[in-house]
Amino acid sequence: MTVPENPFIFNSRRPTVYGTKGMVASSQPFATQVGIEILKKGGNAADAAVAVAAVLSVNELPCTGVGGDGCCLFYDAKKRKVIGLNGSGRTPAALTVDLLRQQGEFDGHACVSPYSAHSITVPGAVATWTDTIEHFGSGNLDMATILQPAIELAENGFPLSYVPEQGWKRAEKMLKENNSAENNLLIDGIRAPVEGEIVHLPDLAETLRAIADKGKDGFYKGRVADAIIEAVKSRGGVLTHEDLASHTSEIIEPISLDYHDWTIWELPPSSQGITALIALGIIRALEEEHGLDLSKLEHNSAEYLHIIIEVLRLAFADTRYYVADPQVFPVPTDKLLSKAYLSERAKLVNLEKRNGEIVKGYPDKTCDTVYLSVVDEEGNACSFINSNFGYFGSCIVPDKCGFPLHNRGYSFTLIEDHPNCIGPRKRPYLTLIPAIITRKSSSGDHEFEASLGVVGAFMQPQGHVQVIMNLMRYLASPQHAIDLPRICVAPAKSDGYVMPSLRRFTDVIDSVVYVEDGIAPEVVKKLEAMGHTCYPSKGTARLTFGRGQIVVAKTDARTGKRVLAAGSDPRADGQATGWL
Repeated sequence: MTVPENPFIFNSRRPTVYGTKGMVASSQPFATQVGIEILKKGGNAADAAVAVAAVLSVNELPCTGVGGDGCCLFYDAKKRKVIGLNGSGRTPAALTVDLLRQQGEFDGHACVSPYSAHSITVPGAVATWTDTIEHFGSGNLDMATILQPAIELAENGFPLSYVPEQGWKRAEKMLKENNSAENNLLIDGIRAPVEGEIVHLPDLAETLRAIADKGKDGFYKGRVADAIIEAVKSRGGVLTHEDLASHTSEIIEPISLDYHDWTIWELPPSSQGITALIALGIIRALEEEHGLDLSKLEHNSAEYLHIIIEVLRLAFADTRYYVADPQVFPVPTDKLLSKAYLSERAKLVNLEKRNGEIVKGYPDKTCDTVYLSVVDEEGNACSFINSNFGYFGSCIVPDKCGFPLHNRGYSFTLIEDHPNCIGPRKRPYLTLIPAIITRKSSSGDHEFEASLGVVGAFMQPQGHVQVIMNLMRYLASPQHAIDLPRICVAPAKSDGYVMPSLRRFTDVIDSVVYVEDGIAPEVVKKLEAMGHTCYPSKGTARLTFGRGQIVVAKTDARTGKRVLAAGSDPRADGQATGWL
């Protein structure tokens, strides 16, 4: 008799979690617990966010880690201001189109192989951690204190949970092929660990200890840096010590869009956060200029989902072309978010049927990732993302370091006249998008409303739009807003199931819609009658729809005291915990 597959259908009820002094929501319970402990020790939201990210780099190793990238939005409660940090890494200085052409990478390929050494950009996560602490931290805790829980977890071991087990299982073959048995992060060099099995990562503990002792230099210089360079160069890559040592994060002004009483904040390009803002801006234009009344549409009805699908297709048609490294290619961000341009794009939405001719607009003529959210006692909030991109990224493991190198370079195209074409010292299209929502007070200040994120590569802006609409238009509680079934606009389905969040997404004309279990069959039939190709998704295929966390701030009407409410995605293994 065979054991049935984990149904992964999220039947258990998760309540919204409340707190007053602080709140942490992440995809692993122990990581959430560590975040609360850091807050109680005098750390602020930034300190706790880095501690949580470090723990997740251990017990969600397939999805995130020191070999990946990171970024965050930070709400400064004293300044009433949102600040961004883009920690994504750049390509090696020697990585040119000519080099890749000589090596045959351009022969009929849309992108480099996700398991190629050329998919590895400089890992930015460690610099993201240290720079987050430097720019936004409380100053009360040093890096050694913040990283100690993660070090102890890696050294002493932890029982593996379900979601990272799935990532380990899917990457098992490539981990074997790309590494020696002594270094492939598998049990006895043979197999992936299983749910509930104790996993020890002593090499990763040593890497984290080096970062705790020396900060950035413990990673971008010395033994770890030597191992990274050897791992990449021995597999045909051109990453150098200079590429690592010269890496810097970037403190940036976020971009935003006003939607009714809220201001939605996202990271600017090279991040795809603008995708969510374009979609919301088109919905706003439909409401203000075309008479759309969402209050008359039932949530997740075919009529409602059709609108969400069409505005996302329009948004992706633009951002999959225009979003690139703005230090290399000028991105028309202001024009893409202008009311005039969004109004023109809204005219392309047919409320009755799918538009089969959507392509990118011309604004110049109008012109397995982890997400966590922390809010502290002072009202600061940190919306934080850390990612390997694919499960175990490139599946290339530097010798005796205990972590894989990510494959963020897989987001580049190999189309030479494309803004996002691969090139030297260039950041790729960044799928990571933490979000913050504020509400303008009577004095004009931006008051914190919510911190949220939904991981899953190209699912991320789609998750933002759907969760934000759940909160605002349908008044869902934070947990309910995260729980509700989602759709995912993605590339056309190929033979066999391939997670669309990890596939190329360059042409929305042929896009299809993945529909999560829980959306009524009659709704799917009606969407298909409107012209959409739909693929209902059950079981582990529901990982397609991302895994989110959210913290919302409210004021108790009777006492005037702030109350924090949080939700943690049942599609992950995590939880939200409040500090009272």
